[in-house]
Amino acid sequence: MKITLRTCFWVQVACLSLWPLPLSAQASDPAQNLANCKNDREICDASRLTQAQSVEVTRTDHQRNLSNCRDGFDSCDRSKLSEREATALAVADHQRNLSDCRDGIGSCDQSQLTSSEAREVASAAHRRNVVDCEDAIGSCDYSALTPNELREVKVLTQQLNVSNCRNGVGPCDYSKLSASEMIQVVSAEHQRNAEKCENGWDECDHSKLSPSEAAQTKIAEHERNISACRDGQDSCDYSKLTPAEARILADAEHKRNYMACLKGYGYCDQSRLTAAEALSIQPKAH
Repeated sequence: MKITLRTCFWVQVACLSLWPLPLSAQASDPAQNLANCKNDREICDASRLTQAQSVEVTRTDHQRNLSNCRDGFDSCDRSKLSEREATALAVADHQRNLSDCRDGIGSCDQSQLTSSEAREVASAAHRRNVVDCEDAIGSCDYSALTPNELREVKVLTQQLNVSNCRNGVGPCDYSKLSASEMIQVVSAEHQRNAEKCENGWDECDHSKLSPSEAAQTKIAEHERNISACRDGQDSCDYSKLTPAEARILADAEHKRNYMACLKGYGYCDQSRLTAAEALSIQPKAH
């Protein structure tokens, strides 16, 4: 059978003519068309709306525009707002701008503030700067502090530095410590190191322990090793066990292995059983 160029052409035309059918089907459905119009979709066919549906779509469009204006979206069309809505929006915009300026966040527009609001914003900004200076965080501007505030900030900054040095957290400047403060800090650091060594933490420096602290640390390390061996942990070092400890652990492991073989639960190594134990776990004849 021969297929001519003319035949191919008309087949393609027929295929293309079927392409819009799904969209047309959507548009022909009154309920779907109403939904399309209310959601501002391009497929909306406004000419197919009833009068009541047109009113409903207009109301939905207006509400969507009002919401966009309240949220500050670029798609807001203020010309479509009623006088009452425009006034309410202006009030909300002014309050939002005042809040942004007072909190030092967002896109504050100082030119929109009244004189009293500007003074309130300036006072809030000054207080934020004082807090930043007291906490030694943020963008502290010492030049903006009053003499009394500057003295108070210096005292608080010194106290914060002493606290950081003593607790081993945050920035610590040893050069700003007094002789008595240095003694307190050194004592606190020594105590922290002793605790780290006794607890087996990596930051431990054995060379800084006193003889009694070193002895206490050695006891704690030995107890941890016994516990690790008892629990079968990788950190166990059997060479550090005393003969008595090694025997106790061996007896405990032997009993565990026997009970595992007897109950059929847990790791069982029958080669480690005594002849009597091996005989006791054999199935009994009926």
